[in-house]
Amino acid sequence: MDSLSDLLAKEGFVRDKKVQLVAAPDHDSIALPIYICHNRPKHRRTASSSKQRRRPSNEPAIDEVATKAVISILSGYAGKYLKDKGFRDSLRDKCLVNRTNGLLDNMELGIQSIEKLIDNPGTVKEMKVKLLRNSIGFLTIVASLNSTKGTGDSNSQLSACAQLYLSIVYKIEKNDRICARHVLQVFVDSPHLARTHLLPDLWEHFFLPHLLHLKIWYNNQTESILDHLVSRDQEEQIKKHLIKVYDEHMDMGTAQFALYYKEWLKTGGQPPATLPSVPLPAINLFSSSSTRRRRSSSLFNIFLHRTIFGNDAEKQPSTENDYGAMEQKTENEELCIDVYNTNQQINTESRPIIDPPCEGIKTPTQVTHSHVNSSSSDLTQAISTISSSQSLVECEMAIRAMAKAWLDDPLIENTLAKPLVIEGMLEVLFSSDNEEILELVISLLTEFVARNELNGKMIKNFDPQLEGFMNLMRNSSLFLKAAALLHLVKPEAKQMMLTEWVPLVLRVLEFGDQTQTLFSVRCSPQVAAYYFLDQLLCGSDQDRMENGRLVISLGGLGLLCRRMATGDIVEKIKGVSIIYRCILSDGRCRHYLADNLNPELIFELMVHDCSDTTISLLVELICLHRFEQRTKLFEKILKGWDCLSTMQILLVCLQRATLEKRPLVAAVMFQLDLMGDLLESSVYREEAIEAIVEALESKILNENVQEHAAKSLLILGSRYSYTGTPEAEKWILKEAGYDESLEGGFHGRYYVVQGSKNLNNEDEIEHWLRKAAMSLWMSGGKKLIGALGESIANGLPSLARASLVTISWISKFVHTVGDGDVLHSIEFSTLIQHLIQCLNRDNAMEERVLASFSLLSLSKSSGFLFEISDDEKNAMVIHLRSMSKVTWTAKRLVTIIAGSPSRR
Repeated sequence: MDSLSDLLAKEGFVRDKKVQLVAAPDHDSIALPIYICHNRPKHRRTASSSKQRRRPSNEPAIDEVATKAVISILSGYAGKYLKDKGFRDSLRDKCLVNRTNGLLDNMELGIQSIEKLIDNPGTVKEMKVKLLRNSIGFLTIVASLNSTKGTGDSNSQLSACAQLYLSIVYKIEKNDRICARHVLQVFVDSPHLARTHLLPDLWEHFFLPHLLHLKIWYNNQTESILDHLVSRDQEEQIKKHLIKVYDEHMDMGTAQFALYYKEWLKTGGQPPATLPSVPLPAINLFSSSSTRRRRSSSLFNIFLHRTIFGNDAEKQPSTENDYGAMEQKTENEELCIDVYNTNQQINTESRPIIDPPCEGIKTPTQVTHSHVNSSSSDLTQAISTISSSQSLVECEMAIRAMAKAWLDDPLIENTLAKPLVIEGMLEVLFSSDNEEILELVISLLTEFVARNELNGKMIKNFDPQLEGFMNLMRNSSLFLKAAALLHLVKPEAKQMMLTEWVPLVLRVLEFGDQTQTLFSVRCSPQVAAYYFLDQLLCGSDQDRMENGRLVISLGGLGLLCRRMATGDIVEKIKGVSIIYRCILSDGRCRHYLADNLNPELIFELMVHDCSDTTISLLVELICLHRFEQRTKLFEKILKGWDCLSTMQILLVCLQRATLEKRPLVAAVMFQLDLMGDLLESSVYREEAIEAIVEALESKILNENVQEHAAKSLLILGSRYSYTGTPEAEKWILKEAGYDESLEGGFHGRYYVVQGSKNLNNEDEIEHWLRKAAMSLWMSGGKKLIGALGESIANGLPSLARASLVTISWISKFVHTVGDGDVLHSIEFSTLIQHLIQCLNRDNAMEERVLASFSLLSLSKSSGFLFEISDDEKNAMVIHLRSMSKVTWTAKRLVTIIAGSPSRR
């Protein structure tokens, strides 16, 4: 088998005796790190092997030539597809094996485009670009649907296949770096499928040298089974479990090294500072190490028991005697215990456990009958004391006895979990200042609630306003354990009305990294913190707004951004939900988020989840007051995520989004498309406008869709207050000289901007709106104009108003587009009729002003005034004269109508 250094040599990079890599004559000699040059990385079988190993300071650095070598190796396997038809056919059969999956339609279309391109090498450039674009589009849809449930998931396997074909596309385009990263992503999405079926040769040559210690371990364990006398059934069961553990570790190691090399290629010539280290599996069959682990576990239980309850020579053997007795076991006894423990470990997988984030540790408990009898009287006395005694000291002693009895035999749940006992324990919990006792009470109550949710309801009824729990959360030693218990109790928003909860919960979120073990229940304080924040931000409007502002003022947004950057997908989803609610509480915080929240986190979630909340957060983020900050955010957003471009992700999200969210995704896509060249055709622009038009068709879609369509139109207006409120209407009304606060009417052109800084910002926004208007007018055409006119006439009030505002600012720039087919279309004539109807006195004055502004602007580019009858003109003049005191546009329109010839 070739090592990585051998493969590098085959690619033209030769290693000399000083462990330096010498390229072909075109390159200078360079040095490669040890883990690249040597066949087998060294791994120690100690606890330290699980820690990540850093490169030695004297290890040679890697430069761009080594990077090119790695790229050449990876992309070379994608290039094999172009040369070997047998490989192409085999790969197609492997990836399209599950014909029942609907995603295969996209996969097959993408593959057909690639194969058509390869089978016809003389394809003209335009057709080649189209085929490549089609294949990327179809394959990206499949690649983006990777599930987070595990590498065995069918979507993960499909995603891996799609990534492999994407690497082939980029190989065709001669972009070897992106090709190599897609190849690596195959091993990230589905390492087992990749290493056993898709690219076994590449895995053996590229990844296995890093993971040889696992293969050696597996061979040793397999041989050890043959050296011991076990039954055939036991042998098969142990082998099955051994293979499962081996595959899991090998898949994990493969994915880790794929991510490592992928990050290397992403950053450039320097590899990441830390090399992945894949530890050996924890189990070690038929060896003395397994005995040592049992001994340490047994001794730990003894020490824990003595720490809590003290020494009891009559009931407990000494540590020395226990250890000596264990030393006297024979090898045959150890073998039996090992086989039994292995079977227990296998059987445990089928046992029911408590749902995460609180999880029960199920361990077999063996208690002798005499021991139960000897402690039953103490337990009875403890129950009686905790249920009736008024002495705190006596109740604390009872807590010790109950905890001791529980640890000896958890099957006494029905004896302890009684209403009077739970109430007595809660009184101790809220009265005692002995932290040892408090921890025992929290642990016992956690066990009760984890086993029966009715016990949680009893706790809520005892402390309905959570005053006792609030005091516990202030305890610097026990607040994490108290949070874990309270999470199981599931308090509601109405029980957490005091604002003091916010800083307490943020402290749990910040310091709750470590899982809390409460007897046999393991709980995550961070999960608890997210639950509490969710409750605090979903109460009544007043409480929600107040709590959201408090989260912001206490630095909660920064904490959430840090947690999302390091957390898993589940934590990112929860973080997005909390951040979105903070924006709804105080829109000014979006400016902080625009500078500090990495947009890649949002697009990662859109690829994996594409929830309504994630879309809503992205929409809110772009509603920034300062145009300069908005364009900087757009530039960061356009960097994309992983191998996927931002526009590709948004296009897939647009196709997967709910009907309500589609117009919002389309609005974001359209805004980002404006950053490019409007003279070039864009499939993203066309898809965005089409989605907006669909949402405007009020006769087809429901009210929720129309509400979101109205919001998307206001977003296209690109003007927002500092709190994020759309202000396109306010701007147009000022342009028209209208201000309801001025009793003396308009005074010329009212819209005046003070200060050179604001003037520059205004010029930039106006230039942006001109681009947007031209793009909508030329790409949307008659279909968009007709949909806007229909919405003005028949849409919901919010949609009708938003459509009227949109027509107003678009019409301001129509004269720069030129006289096109739209101006002479039936749709345009219908729109004019709807605008004339808006001048009626039955409409709000703002709507009348917007309509007059639109008609005046459109009259500069269109001769529609020549097309309307004299009666219509007279009616217009009557309505406009009644408006002439509040807007100069009305007076100007009257003058134009008076000078226009009558229609004959």
